[in-house]
Amino acid sequence: MTDPLFILAVGVLIVVGGIIGLKLHPFLALLLGAFAVALLTPASAIEQFALSKGTAPAAALALAKKGIGERIATEFGNTCGKIGILIAMAAIIGKSMLESGAAERIIRSMLRLTGIGKAPIAFLVSSFFLGIPVFFDTVIFLMMPLAKAMTLRIGKNYLLLVLCIMAGAAMANSLVPPAPGPLFLVGEMKIPIGMMMIGGTIVGLFTITAGYFFALWANRKWPIPLRDSLDARLEDLKLVAAKEDQHLPSLGVSLLPVLIPLVFICADTALNALATPGVPLTQSPVLSKLLSLIKFFGDKNIAIITGGIAALLILARQKRGNKEGLTPFVQAALMSGGGIILITAAGGAFGGMLQQTGISAKIADMTKDYQMALIPLAFLIAAVVRTAQGSATVALITASGILSGMAGNANLAFHPLYLGLAIGCGSKLVPWMNDAGFWIICKLSNLTEQEALKTISPLLVVMGLTGLVIILIAAQLFPLV
Repeated sequence: MTDPLFILAVGVLIVVGGIIGLKLHPFLALLLGAFAVALLTPASAIEQFALSKGTAPAAALALAKKGIGERIATEFGNTCGKIGILIAMAAIIGKSMLESGAAERIIRSMLRLTGIGKAPIAFLVSSFFLGIPVFFDTVIFLMMPLAKAMTLRIGKNYLLLVLCIMAGAAMANSLVPPAPGPLFLVGEMKIPIGMMMIGGTIVGLFTITAGYFFALWANRKWPIPLRDSLDARLEDLKLVAAKEDQHLPSLGVSLLPVLIPLVFICADTALNALATPGVPLTQSPVLSKLLSLIKFFGDKNIAIITGGIAALLILARQKRGNKEGLTPFVQAALMSGGGIILITAAGGAFGGMLQQTGISAKIADMTKDYQMALIPLAFLIAAVVRTAQGSATVALITASGILSGMAGNANLAFHPLYLGLAIGCGSKLVPWMNDAGFWIICKLSNLTEQEALKTISPLLVVMGLTGLVIILIAAQLFPLV
């Protein structure tokens, strides 16, 4: 059978059964799943998928004629190209911040400001607002070392802190421009960007509040300890935690590995928002050079490399007199990051093969005549597409493409904003092993696959459904038409 739903079922069985049932390494299970999906997908479906993405007919035909191994390797490489440098440098930043005491300094300062009881809320709100201008995975990379240092400081609530980081970053990424998904959505559905920013922030704050209460419950039901890992050995972390304040780097210096990439990425995002195609932002040669410099360092790879250099300089300063130098620390970080890159890229290959089956078009065809309220329909389409093929961005694009015509309907009883928000919330359901982001959070936090499936996946389901309820109520009370 070549039905996309059948192929999806086979892929799910191989990946989930392989990892949980046969105890295969995720890298192998994902590659086997990708191979099975690619083997079952006919050339005609691949060509149709490529044409639907705007690919030239000749290029679409060439893709359909490629061998299975080449198609898997291409998707593997595409994912690696997107996250390889980010993960490697993030591993170096995390290891360096933990070893140098920079993470410990930030945590001590945060605890003085918020107190132990409110620390998880500080993580939740920080990750939400960081997730607006910064890519989801970058937020996870930057904040996970802080969660590990905070857990060692307070001695508990590791899962709570991990889920708070996940909750804030995930919801901002799908609801508030200039995050890429919402930015595409507002253009497709003709929603004013300012309105989407305000609406997305309001809905996002409601959803992360629900996520926080779920995280509290999950943390009590399944307390997960901080575990040894290559990038965060507990013995080393305890030595850092025992240091006196005067032996730690200052707060300003400690924040540099986080602030440098954050400031440059935010500045570049702001410039892109202000730019008009073909029209320079300034006529001044000096300002033009300054803007070019910001654009250069605002690239996410360059920004995080710069942050990594800052983290290594801080570590070198703290390790003065250590004969080993920095090589052992960098090597340990890269060994940890390398495994994450391989698993995440394999997840990207599996998701890419699922997309080539035409699963998104199949779902669109199944729902085109479905008679139900538009807001739940928008949510449902996005949720089914996300669960089927793993990418929240693809879910946003698919659902907005299906519903963009309805959004411009003069007889619509509410503003299209609510359809856009419903799509954003639906795109959160349900993260599992075909999602590269699932593997990033799973491996950086040292949660097992089973632990991630029973904590992270339900967390996003709870937040997505909460968002749907809030949107339905708001559309009824404040239709904005």
